[in-house]
Amino acid sequence: MIKGYFDGSVPLINILVVWGQATQAPSVVLDTGFTGDLQVTPQLARELGLNAGSVTKMKVADGRVIDVPMAFAFVSMEGVKKYVQVLISEGSTLVGISLLSSFQYKAIVDCRYKTVVLEKSE
Repeated sequence: MIKGYFDGSVPLINILVVWGQATQAPSVVLDTGFTGDLQVTPQLARELGLNAGSVTKMKVADGRVIDVPMAFAFVSMEGVKKYVQVLISEGSTLVGISLLSSFQYKAIVDCRYKTVVLEKSE
């Protein structure tokens, strides 16, 4: 089980992102509207040494479709490591539904009591 937290009204969790010899442990927004794996800032991508190998199209909240650089990295949660798609974009670092699904997590976000819990689905 992973326990997250709220920063104001934003649910966050901590993950481990690894590429080559670089490791970062960012706090990431748990974004149920983001269907991808992981989105990081250009600064975090540079710190990890990620190189965008291609560009993918992404639909943003206002309905626009934009081109976003894409790379790959490893994410580790509770000792399990997965190779995931990483979108590189300005804004918040996000973890999406695809990543939670690949790790088989169920997200419990309680806005009233400001708690965030990821549990393994059964």
